[in-house]
Amino acid sequence: MKINVKKLHPNAKLPVYGSQYAAGADLYACEEQPVVIAAGETAFIHTGIAVELPEGTVGLVYARSGLACKQDLAPANKVGVVDCDYRGEIMVALHNHGTQPRTVSGGDRIAQFVVAPYLPAEFEQAEELSQTVRGAGGFGSTGK
Repeated sequence: MKINVKKLHPNAKLPVYGSQYAAGADLYACEEQPVVIAAGETAFIHTGIAVELPEGTVGLVYARSGLACKQDLAPANKVGVVDCDYRGEIMVALHNHGTQPRTVSGGDRIAQFVVAPYLPAEFEQAEELSQTVRGAGGFGSTGK
């Protein structure tokens, strides 16, 4: 699938897959100056790109495992959602979960972008729902 990407800044980098079978393509910071994210704080990091996703797809912005585990930086909203009709800049709200300040510089890999299909739903009010073995059990109700 081809996805049109518009560079909004000359230093912006297009998303790149790290390996042949990677599901997520790396998103890169596009910042003029390094951004210091204090412990417990969140900063909006520019990518300098906008995308044109095909109808029926969504772009999902996930943490990069190495950045989250080694630098304590992960998207503040856990998973960012880029709708297929959005044409603005992709921004990543990086949160510092650690105890030390962290610095993000232009060109750093900051998140991964997964393009996935979705099914639009028509929500209808119902008086009753079908019965299942699980029923209304949630939050650990199926075991440890």
